[in-house]
Amino acid sequence: MNIEVTLAGQAERLIVRNLMELYQHDFSELDGTDLDEHGQYGYPDLDCFWNHAGHAAYVIKVDGKWAGFALTNQEVCMPGSTHAIVEFFVVRKYRGLGVGQHAAQAIMRHCPARWEMHVIAENDAARRFWQRLVTLNWPDKHRMVLFDNEQWHGPVFAVDTVT
Repeated sequence: MNIEVTLAGQAERLIVRNLMELYQHDFSELDGTDLDEHGQYGYPDLDCFWNHAGHAAYVIKVDGKWAGFALTNQEVCMPGSTHAIVEFFVVRKYRGLGVGQHAAQAIMRHCPARWEMHVIAENDAARRFWQRLVTLNWPDKHRMVLFDNEQWHGPVFAVDTVT
Protein backbone atom coordinates (compact mmCIF):
# COMPACT_ATOMS: atom_id res chain seq x y z
CA MET A 1 0.00 0.00 0.00
CA ASN A 2 1.50 3.34 -1.09
CA ILE A 3 0.46 6.19 1.23
CA GLU A 4 1.15 9.76 0.12
CA VAL A 5 0.71 12.85 2.28
CA THR A 6 1.20 16.19 0.55
CA LEU A 7 0.41 19.83 1.15
CA ALA A 8 -2.89 20.62 -0.55
CA GLY A 9 -2.47 23.26 -3.20
CA GLN A 10 -5.19 25.33 -4.85
CA ALA A 11 -5.93 22.40 -7.18
CA GLU A 12 -6.88 20.21 -4.18
CA ARG A 13 -9.06 22.80 -2.45
CA LEU A 14 -12.30 21.31 -3.84
CA ILE A 15 -11.12 17.79 -2.92
CA VAL A 16 -10.62 18.87 0.70
CA ARG A 17 -14.02 20.61 0.69
CA ASN A 18 -15.68 17.41 -0.59
CA LEU A 19 -13.84 15.20 1.90
CA MET A 20 -14.85 17.65 4.63
CA GLU A 21 -18.51 16.79 3.94
CA LEU A 22 -17.76 13.10 4.64
CA TYR A 23 -15.88 14.07 7.79
CA GLN A 24 -18.73 16.29 8.98
CA HIS A 25 -21.21 13.48 8.24
CA ASP A 26 -19.23 11.09 10.46
CA PHE A 27 -18.91 13.78 13.13
CA SER A 28 -22.64 14.63 13.11
CA GLU A 29 -23.47 11.59 15.22
CA LEU A 30 -21.21 13.02 17.94
CA ASP A 31 -22.07 16.72 17.76
CA GLY A 32 -25.62 16.66 16.37
CA THR A 33 -24.88 18.98 13.44
CA ASP A 34 -27.66 19.26 10.84
CA LEU A 35 -27.34 19.82 7.11
CA ASP A 36 -27.86 23.38 5.88
CA GLU A 37 -30.52 24.52 3.41
CA HIS A 38 -28.34 23.24 0.54
CA GLY A 39 -27.97 19.76 2.01
CA GLN A 40 -24.39 20.37 3.13
CA TYR A 41 -22.61 20.62 6.44
CA GLY A 42 -20.12 23.23 5.30
CA TYR A 43 -17.06 24.37 7.19
CA PRO A 44 -16.68 28.03 8.07
CA ASP A 45 -13.43 29.60 6.94
CA LEU A 46 -12.06 26.52 5.18
CA ASP A 47 -10.28 28.88 2.78
CA CYS A 48 -8.09 30.19 5.62
CA PHE A 49 -6.03 27.00 5.37
CA TRP A 50 -4.79 28.26 1.99
CA ASN A 51 -4.84 32.01 2.67
CA HIS A 52 -3.40 32.58 6.16
CA ALA A 53 0.14 32.18 7.40
CA GLY A 54 0.50 29.38 9.92
CA HIS A 55 -2.41 27.43 8.42
CA ALA A 56 -2.04 24.42 6.11
CA ALA A 57 -4.11 21.71 4.48
CA TYR A 58 -2.77 18.26 3.64
CA VAL A 59 -4.28 15.57 1.45
CA ILE A 60 -3.83 11.84 1.93
CA LYS A 61 -3.81 9.34 -0.93
CA VAL A 62 -3.57 5.55 -0.89
CA ASP A 63 -2.39 3.94 -4.12
CA GLY A 64 -3.29 7.15 -5.93
CA LYS A 65 -6.86 7.34 -4.52
CA TRP A 66 -8.13 10.11 -2.23
CA ALA A 67 -8.12 8.79 1.32
CA GLY A 68 -8.35 11.79 3.66
CA PHE A 69 -7.07 15.18 4.76
CA ALA A 70 -5.64 17.10 7.69
CA LEU A 71 -5.88 20.78 8.61
CA THR A 72 -3.25 22.45 10.76
CA ASN A 73 -2.77 25.86 12.33
CA GLN A 74 -1.01 27.58 15.20
CA GLU A 75 -4.04 28.08 17.46
CA VAL A 76 -2.99 26.20 20.59
CA CYS A 77 -4.16 26.13 24.18
CA MET A 78 -1.22 24.55 26.05
CA PRO A 79 1.83 26.59 27.05
CA GLY A 80 4.81 25.73 24.87
CA SER A 81 2.78 24.29 21.99
CA THR A 82 3.29 25.88 18.58
CA HIS A 83 1.12 23.94 16.09
CA ALA A 84 -2.17 22.04 16.10
CA ILE A 85 -3.76 19.39 13.94
CA VAL A 86 -7.28 20.80 14.11
CA GLU A 87 -9.06 18.41 11.75
CA PHE A 88 -7.94 14.93 10.71
CA PHE A 89 -9.91 12.53 8.55
CA VAL A 90 -9.36 9.15 6.90
CA VAL A 91 -12.19 7.68 4.82
CA ARG A 92 -13.73 4.55 6.32
CA LYS A 93 -12.29 2.19 3.70
CA TYR A 94 -8.76 2.95 4.93
CA ARG A 95 -9.32 3.08 8.68
CA GLY A 96 -7.54 0.49 10.79
CA LEU A 97 -4.91 -0.11 8.10
CA GLY A 98 -2.24 2.27 9.40
CA VAL A 99 -3.10 5.06 6.95
CA GLY A 100 -3.95 7.55 9.69
CA GLN A 101 -0.86 6.66 11.71
CA HIS A 102 1.35 7.09 8.64
CA ALA A 103 -0.29 10.37 7.65
CA ALA A 104 -0.13 11.95 11.11
CA GLN A 105 3.54 10.98 11.50
CA ALA A 106 4.33 12.36 8.03
CA ILE A 107 2.72 15.71 8.85
CA MET A 108 4.49 16.05 12.19
CA ARG A 109 7.83 15.04 10.68
CA HIS A 110 7.34 17.38 7.71
CA CYS A 111 7.00 20.26 10.16
CA PRO A 112 8.83 19.47 13.42
CA ALA A 113 7.11 21.41 16.19
CA ARG A 114 5.36 21.17 19.52
CA TRP A 115 2.04 19.81 18.29
CA GLU A 116 -1.42 19.65 19.85
CA MET A 117 -4.36 17.49 18.84
CA HIS A 118 -7.75 18.41 20.35
CA VAL A 119 -10.34 15.65 20.70
CA ILE A 120 -13.96 16.25 21.63
CA ALA A 121 -14.85 14.37 24.80
CA GLU A 122 -17.37 12.11 23.03
CA ASN A 123 -14.93 10.88 20.37
CA ASP A 124 -13.44 7.77 21.97
CA ALA A 125 -12.02 6.46 18.68
CA ALA A 126 -10.03 9.66 18.11
CA ARG A 127 -8.81 9.67 21.70
CA ARG A 128 -7.52 6.10 21.30
CA PHE A 129 -5.96 6.92 17.91
CA TRP A 130 -3.97 9.94 19.16
CA GLN A 131 -2.99 8.23 22.42
CA ARG A 132 -1.61 5.24 20.50
CA LEU A 133 0.18 7.47 17.96
CA VAL A 134 2.04 9.62 20.47
CA THR A 135 2.81 6.74 22.83
CA LEU A 136 4.33 4.56 20.10
CA ASN A 137 6.24 7.28 18.26
CA TRP A 138 7.26 9.74 20.96
CA PRO A 139 7.08 7.75 24.22
CA ASP A 140 8.94 10.32 26.34
CA LYS A 141 7.83 13.48 24.55
CA HIS A 142 4.06 13.59 24.91
CA ARG A 143 1.34 14.36 27.40
CA MET A 144 -2.42 14.53 27.59
CA VAL A 145 -4.40 17.16 29.48
CA LEU A 146 -8.16 17.09 30.00
CA PHE A 147 -9.64 20.52 29.34
CA ASP A 148 -13.08 21.59 30.52
CA ASN A 149 -13.25 25.34 30.05
CA GLU A 150 -14.34 27.98 27.54
CA GLN A 151 -11.36 27.15 25.33
CA TRP A 152 -11.92 23.38 24.97
CA HIS A 153 -13.89 20.43 26.38
CA GLY A 154 -12.03 17.15 26.13
CA PRO A 155 -8.54 15.71 25.94
CA VAL A 156 -5.69 17.60 24.30
CA PHE A 157 -2.65 15.58 23.29
CA ALA A 158 0.67 17.39 23.05
CA VAL A 159 3.86 16.03 21.52
CA ASP A 160 7.27 17.51 20.82
CA THR A 161 8.57 16.34 17.43
CA VAL A 162 11.41 18.90 17.28
CA THR A 163 14.17 16.83 18.87
